[in-house]
Amino acid sequence: MTAATAPAAAAAAFDRDALDQLIAADPLPGWVADKRRAAFDAFAGLALPDRRSENWMRTDLRLFKPKAWSLRPRVAAPDVPAGLLAEAISSGVVAEETFLDQPRQAAADTSLAGRLVSLDGHVIHDSCDPALLKQGVVFGPAERVLAEHGAAIEPHWFSVIDSRADWFAALHAAFHRASAILYVPAGVTIREPLSALAAISPGGVDTSHVLVVLGDGAEATLLTETAGGGDATNPAGGFHCGGTEIVVGKGAFLRMVNLQNWNTGVWHFARQKAVVRENGRLQWTLGALGSRLSQVAQDVALAGRHADAQVNGVMFTEGRQHLVYNTLQHHEAPACKSDLLYKGALQDRSRLVWRGMIKVDKAAQKTDGYQRNDNLMLSNEARADSIPGLEIEADDVRCTHGATSGRVDAEQLFYAQARGLSADEAARLVVAGFFQQVFDRITIVPVREALARAIGSRIRRVS
Repeated sequence: MTAATAPAAAAAAFDRDALDQLIAADPLPGWVADKRRAAFDAFAGLALPDRRSENWMRTDLRLFKPKAWSLRPRVAAPDVPAGLLAEAISSGVVAEETFLDQPRQAAADTSLAGRLVSLDGHVIHDSCDPALLKQGVVFGPAERVLAEHGAAIEPHWFSVIDSRADWFAALHAAFHRASAILYVPAGVTIREPLSALAAISPGGVDTSHVLVVLGDGAEATLLTETAGGGDATNPAGGFHCGGTEIVVGKGAFLRMVNLQNWNTGVWHFARQKAVVRENGRLQWTLGALGSRLSQVAQDVALAGRHADAQVNGVMFTEGRQHLVYNTLQHHEAPACKSDLLYKGALQDRSRLVWRGMIKVDKAAQKTDGYQRNDNLMLSNEARADSIPGLEIEADDVRCTHGATSGRVDAEQLFYAQARGLSADEAARLVVAGFFQQVFDRITIVPVREALARAIGSRIRRVS
């Protein structure tokens, strides 16, 4: 089965009939359908992005065929038992080949306050601690949350990201499904993490959206993960077109973790943005390990005085993977701080592109902005492009940036091997040390350990 034949015959193409079917399938408040239709009108008038756009000039879409992908119909399946996906696999709900070559999910070793799992755009598990529900916390699939809590969610739903930014953004805004919403009322603290996992089978499509809203003084941790799709052994591939919106209220604190771990045949496109209000804090950690091609925009807007954002990125590529990440730290208010650290390791003929911008508005005096990208080359054929940038309109700021790329020190490898390690073990040790600075920033121990395991399992000797 090829990517061109992956969608089933009964699947719905991305056209107006499919949109009408999607709207009819889940009766929701009229404003939800209105937003879908407005996004579709924009989508119908857009073409795929081309290299005239700065964000897309290093992304090759010639092999991406839009007509190859469609929304898959729902397949009846029992609810996934609370806990690990391994239980779903053992029960036959999820085919084991869906998750071939995937390391253990980061949520596996974590005590969770709630969990949402979707497969091919359909929710198959939804749970939340009843004690949180009594405090007014809302967590679950958008189809249910929007129907039950539409008035509270409407001001935030597709209000943070630009739904008309490009073809992929508009498609996502029109055809999103199996989305996750977390709403935490003012003053509520959630001690344990919540988890949302989006999975696809080979040739599958995921258009899920994530919305996180923290009221003033609230605190929460959300772990989002992706898995599945085809790889080199299954050319069906997969297609993800997603979006993430985050609103951190005054004095609130959110720990957000995104682990992109698709199989290596998946096309991955996402637009992600957070807005942090006065005295709010955001720790946003991104892990990018999978996909055939990724094109991601990750923006943070510091919209209130003394807002603080720490953005951490861990990327590892192999084979012919091509990952492009465009980041923006937008200082809109005075006395805010942003700190971005992206680290990438590349082997084989893979390529990483990071383009980062710190933008400081005229009113954002006393800004403290920092960004850094370091890349470790494990192969002579790998390529890394680092493009930091500053756009400053204020005159009382401290903004710095930096980028490095280099190969593994042969002396370090020799030293490790001289003490009994094999070449592969020596390479793993050096790469682990390279990523340690980012790992030290990750306060969720199971996430830190899952990332280390996932990277370690992929490393081969340095060439």
